[in-house]
Amino acid sequence: MSGLLSKLARLAAPAPAASPAPSLELVVLSRRDVLRAGALAGGGLVLGVFFPSRANAQDPPPPGQGEAGRAPYVHAPNAFVRIGTDERITIVVNHSEMGQGTYTSIAMTVADELDADWSKIQVEPAPVDPAYNHPAFGMQMTGGSTSTWVEWDRLRKMGAAARHMLIAAAAAHWGVDASTLRTEQAKVLHPDGQTRTYGMLAEAACKLEAPSSPTLKEPKDWKIIGKDTKRLDTPEKTNGRAVFGIDVNLPNMKVAVLARPPVFGAKVKLLDATKAKGMPGVRHVQELPFGVAVVADGFWQAKCARDALSITWDEGPHAALDSAKQGEEYARLAREEGKVARDEGDARKAAAGAPLRIEATYELPYLAHAPMEPLNAVADVRKDGCDVWTGTQFQTVDHQNIVKATGLPAEKVKLHTTLLGGGFGRRAVFDSHFVMEAVLLSKAMKAPVKAMWTREDDIRGGYYRPRALHVVKGALDAAGAPVAWEQHVVCQSFMAGTPFEAFVIKDGVDDTAVEGANDLPYAVPNIRVEYHRAPDGVPCHFWRSVGHSHTAFATESFVDELAHAGKKDPVELRRALLGKHPRRLGVLEAVVRLSGWGAPVPEGRGRGVAVHEAFGSFVAHVVEASASPAGVVRVHRVWTAIDVGPVVNPDTVRAQMESAVVFGLSAALFGEITLEKGRVQQRNFHDYPVLRMHEMPEVAVTIVESTEKMGGAGEPGVPPVAPALCNALFAATGVRIRRLPVRPAELRRA
Repeated sequence: MSGLLSKLARLAAPAPAASPAPSLELVVLSRRDVLRAGALAGGGLVLGVFFPSRANAQDPPPPGQGEAGRAPYVHAPNAFVRIGTDERITIVVNHSEMGQGTYTSIAMTVADELDADWSKIQVEPAPVDPAYNHPAFGMQMTGGSTSTWVEWDRLRKMGAAARHMLIAAAAAHWGVDASTLRTEQAKVLHPDGQTRTYGMLAEAACKLEAPSSPTLKEPKDWKIIGKDTKRLDTPEKTNGRAVFGIDVNLPNMKVAVLARPPVFGAKVKLLDATKAKGMPGVRHVQELPFGVAVVADGFWQAKCARDALSITWDEGPHAALDSAKQGEEYARLAREEGKVARDEGDARKAAAGAPLRIEATYELPYLAHAPMEPLNAVADVRKDGCDVWTGTQFQTVDHQNIVKATGLPAEKVKLHTTLLGGGFGRRAVFDSHFVMEAVLLSKAMKAPVKAMWTREDDIRGGYYRPRALHVVKGALDAAGAPVAWEQHVVCQSFMAGTPFEAFVIKDGVDDTAVEGANDLPYAVPNIRVEYHRAPDGVPCHFWRSVGHSHTAFATESFVDELAHAGKKDPVELRRALLGKHPRRLGVLEAVVRLSGWGAPVPEGRGRGVAVHEAFGSFVAHVVEASASPAGVVRVHRVWTAIDVGPVVNPDTVRAQMESAVVFGLSAALFGEITLEKGRVQQRNFHDYPVLRMHEMPEVAVTIVESTEKMGGAGEPGVPPVAPALCNALFAATGVRIRRLPVRPAELRRA
């Protein structure tokens, strides 16, 4: 998700160590209240959280809420923590788990303050309800690398409040002062050695009033937070019991596969489904806004019948899209005056008077998300209700679109969030198209339907990381210090026309296109950044690290070019220019120490460095790479330093950095979506490859200790990968790579 969205969230949400936001109120719900609210079932202590939802302030309250004696138009009750008499502690998580470790880190946050027994912790995905909305975005969603830090304050408070209530219940039972008691491993301990488990105390605690400002633990007292902790979702993912969207099967369920337009925006002109309808197992053929669907008893039957459809398409205005011609158009746009995103000093005047000027053009292609689990959804639309199962990042948006499509009351529509087999932003779409396919077909069939995308559908189906072109001009003084920086960014805007447009696009500048460039941290006295909006036509969307994924390549590559032009070591130049940015400088110094920067490297290899801030976190990579005489790149080692602020699960942070290396290298070495006659040329992993196990470098990660505000870990590791790699290849071969993916033909000349 967008770095700007992450910034908005960070401004709106409380700081990790700050006192709770005044609008946050903890209450205890009785078992009857919870059952009537339809949130949870089961006995024991249920700790709920209420907070205002401005966007839904006038919505009617859920059944039973009025009995709580609260203003129904302001607060909506939902249970986040359940302590059962069976000693199980269930934490309801309102952020999607797509491999980033959210279920575990959020559970750790609550469990530590609760003094829970970690072996008895379990998690459940939250139902769709305004009370589970993202505290800053006002909708239930997962993105912007915000899931852990945005919940940090309120979930710690919830765990602490529950612990205080359990202690109070035990004090009443023993007739002692609560201050004489302590907790450990889901038990309350009496000074004389008596103990009572949380399960024993849950019913009594349920009758008590929740403290409005419970005392939180000091960091020195954390027992779970900050410790390497095994992921809660790993065992079931290992033994096959984990349920992803693609795993959902219902009685009498049918499977649908769509014939999708070969050109973006194309419409069906003529359809002959005679052959498909006569094939075994085929039950229905229907034209949808997204293409032509074939519904059959199973996937393979539906897929084969889909391929047998005879469709003539009206290809529309985008049938002429061609990658080569588009590249020429981008280059032309870069020469025009753009919208000013940043203007300090006078970059053009300073460059004109400088003794040394350099210019570079960086090109980056469209990129597919290519999650291991292709898009899918299961819908069961009935007269009296609707249930949908899918792996989604946009629960609120999907729920609203389902309600609109079915015409059912909102409370009759249940969206069940499954595990996601990868997301990277692809499962956060405003039109909910992959969900709507199943919903519309189930409504027509009057039966459960699973709509499935093939790998080819997924890679050719649009919603890519935008193509981008950067023209960067710089100037150095006689001492080799940069005095001017002018950057032109050509890129589509996928925010235009979305609910986020008003927050993201200002004075013609889309912040998601220039983030990472318009906040260049280097101490250059004259900086100008312009944005040139490229024509639409190719559907684009959030892609892991969003605009940072292309701006960092341009900025960190160009800093390297400036260093070499000024005859300076790339690390030394960065040190000189980052004096006012201690956290960036901190990760740079950490990765320099970790990698042994400056020491001799094996013959034929080179090392490159890059440092970048995104989503509130700071990451530096050093890459060691080489190229064979045929131009084939080998990445040998990667060293990484990250400052994410306070760390909940160090193991997850390291895993995210390793994941970022895989993801970033895959894109830099192989990733490219190209078009000819409006058609995407790539189909599957044979021509849109990702890094294989034998190509994976050794990765070493260091986490910089920090008490600064917590940031994200899912996305910030990606942006510096490509520039660090290409800077390493320059050091190894003398060839400067300015166009991605890396092409062996360019290195073969070295």
